[in-house]
Amino acid sequence: MSSSCFKLAIIQMFVERTKELNHIKVKRLLREATGKGAKVVVLPEFFTCRCDPNLFREVMEPVPNGPTFKLLSEAAKENEVFLFGGSYPESSGKPDMFFNTSNIFNPRGELIGQHRKLHMYDVDLGPHLHITESHHIIPGNRLTVVKTDYCKIGVGICFDIQFPEMARIYRQRGCDLLIYMGAMTLKSGPVHWKVLSQARAADNQVYVAAVGPATDVTSPYVPWGHSSVASPWGEIIASCESEEAIVYADIDFDYLKEVRRMLPLESQRRKDVYKTVDLTDGTPV
Repeated sequence: MSSSCFKLAIIQMFVERTKELNHIKVKRLLREATGKGAKVVVLPEFFTCRCDPNLFREVMEPVPNGPTFKLLSEAAKENEVFLFGGSYPESSGKPDMFFNTSNIFNPRGELIGQHRKLHMYDVDLGPHLHITESHHIIPGNRLTVVKTDYCKIGVGICFDIQFPEMARIYRQRGCDLLIYMGAMTLKSGPVHWKVLSQARAADNQVYVAAVGPATDVTSPYVPWGHSSVASPWGEIIASCESEEAIVYADIDFDYLKEVRRMLPLESQRRKDVYKTVDLTDGTPV
């Protein structure tokens, strides 16, 4: 692999009932991914337990003093990898309320970023699929850009991918890769998951990784799976189906530059007609 590339691994793991079993699985799958040359590894949303509000209350834990935070830090250091630690319920100090939080670590095991899911999945998708995340999740209030040895990476969790303004700001901040960890539903997933990944990639000329848990039909909430990586051209370059799998993709910066040369979207953007404003610092993008 040339110096203009690095290998990304996204882990679509089958999430077990208990946190302890999932911790063991994370260690094993991370060793496998780094053993095959991955330099950046991503875990799925809610990897410490199945998507069940009753279980969330059992497994929520403080950050940074909880066992999952410690596990991720030690695993990143042991495997010398940038680790995007999926997401898990972070205690908020309020009864039955938590943050949906992703912690990101460098190869020394140091925390270099934290993203709390911004957009709550309050939806009515028909009979037996009415979801109101705001009843138990507190939304975050900032965007998250992480600087690695290879590039800047923008981070989102699940429903965050639905909002193009967020991806646009990440591109303007210099991100070459966007990572979304999400457990899409069986209704929205087949239509939206890959399409949104491709749209965010093509619109912003970045790589987009979308990683979720493997499908578990015994769970109260059945995740779609089908994790994938989209190129800056908008093509799916790596993917899996519903099973537990590790998906690998080469993030090629020479190709990214070529796409931006062929379609010079940034220089052709009509900033005199429209703007997206980053309210965290007021910068028009």
